[in-house]
Amino acid sequence: MRVGLTGGIGSGKSEVAAAFADLGAFIVDTDVLAREAVAPYSDGLMEIARVWPQVIRNDALDRAGLAEIVFSDAEARARLNAIVHPHVRRLARERDRFAASGQLVVHVVPLLFETGYDRDVDKSIVVIAPMQERLARITSRDRLDEAHVRARMAAQISPEEAQRRADYTIENDATLAQLRERTRNVYQILIKQASLRPSN
Repeated sequence: MRVGLTGGIGSGKSEVAAAFADLGAFIVDTDVLAREAVAPYSDGLMEIARVWPQVIRNDALDRAGLAEIVFSDAEARARLNAIVHPHVRRLARERDRFAASGQLVVHVVPLLFETGYDRDVDKSIVVIAPMQERLARITSRDRLDEAHVRARMAAQISPEEAQRRADYTIENDATLAQLRERTRNVYQILIKQASLRPSN
């Protein structure tokens, strides 16, 4: 079974992914694959260079420069997604092959619903957390001002809409131990469902 795990920035989806890994799931992190998709001399980087040549520095991507462009421009963001995400999905399919038979495969996808990636998985999970905790986490971790963080949040699907579309919600509003326990509960449900599915 392939599962899509998502959540807005600062929601704690990385902690949930780590908990799934500890439980035995095979993790495919699309943030890692997105960096691979635009590595120096990659097809993805060449496509970006044709659209935004100003964000290429010494054959590498100026991520901060590109972020400034796409976070304030929905059309540019959609264009970037159209370039990067097909490469990410191809790389994700390649990673899938390394999962063991019967192993739950969890794809960590920040833009799960925005890019239609949810259609490529069997079930979807969203991690949600209180807004103030998310703001505090990101401003501290990334050393960004609150206005910048809110702008990035606004570029993502709302937690309410993601929760409406997801099959499961994991709330990150308590301790880390409780978050891991909630993750375990969802993991057990998914493993049970996977065992009941026909093999063909």
